[in-house]
Amino acid sequence: MNAIETQALAKSFVGTVAVDGLTFEVAEGEIFGLVGPDGAGKTTTMRLLTSIMEPSSGDAWVAGHHIVKEAEAIKEKIGYMSQRFGLYPDLTVSENIDFYGDIYGVPRKGREKKVDKLLAFSNLTPFKKRLAGNLSGGMKQKLGLACALIHTPKVLFLDEPTNGVDPVSRRDFWRILYQLVREGVTIFVSTAYLDEAERCSRVGLIHKGTLLACDTPDGVKKLMSGTILEVRASQPRAAQALLRQRLEAESVGLFGDRVHVATREPEEAGVRAQTILAEEGISVTAIKPIEASLEDVFVSVLAAKGEGGRHDKE
Repeated sequence: MNAIETQALAKSFVGTVAVDGLTFEVAEGEIFGLVGPDGAGKTTTMRLLTSIMEPSSGDAWVAGHHIVKEAEAIKEKIGYMSQRFGLYPDLTVSENIDFYGDIYGVPRKGREKKVDKLLAFSNLTPFKKRLAGNLSGGMKQKLGLACALIHTPKVLFLDEPTNGVDPVSRRDFWRILYQLVREGVTIFVSTAYLDEAERCSRVGLIHKGTLLACDTPDGVKKLMSGTILEVRASQPRAAQALLRQRLEAESVGLFGDRVHVATREPEEAGVRAQTILAEEGISVTAIKPIEASLEDVFVSVLAAKGEGGRHDKE
């Protein structure tokens, strides 16, 4: 049985199409990642699936219930952690979880044991008496997750849960998500971090409200028709600009201090790139083929659609 199913799901706002005919399925017990840049339609999709807003057209079912006709039933079976999850800074960690227990109607009998389990589960037990307002960003995200789990949801929706969180906290957060999946929870997570999407069972690449691809991370990578050349140069930004202007390639992107070139003719492109950069006095330490990442695929797919071949990732 599918935990989530959508059919031509769409949402428009006064002349703007935010979600454009999404059709996909999420199986029970998997982590599904909706991946795309800001403004791609991730949050709108999540708000539709959690019955916070109604679609302009199309249908969707979550935990076996229709998002419009059975909205109240859905809200009882899901947990939703939005980008601005409402923690109360003047309440302690334990008090915040207890407050959400009241909101979700969790019986008082046996609740204390459940709160203790969530505190241990999220590594927050040593901080249970600390005010939420005094927590670090990563700890606030863990607390938000604990609050969203107090009523034992079947499907958990997380809208960019690790945005702005340090790498160590991001890793801890994902370790908790894997544990939830082992306990039978289905997780639908949106993220702008394409490297993070590699942790998902399956991913959907979304851009301007349209689903570009939907498959396992490895399956999505197979959309790359060419080879990725990694160029390490003394002036990466200048190198990226030059190669984008003068090198015939399917896409050229800047990934930190390295330039990625997507090409169907890697040997010829490598020699040509070396020549172009040398002519401009930019020293090159290495040019080599590498395995494509989801970022590379995303850039390549957009370039094929004529929507740019430039991508900067600091």
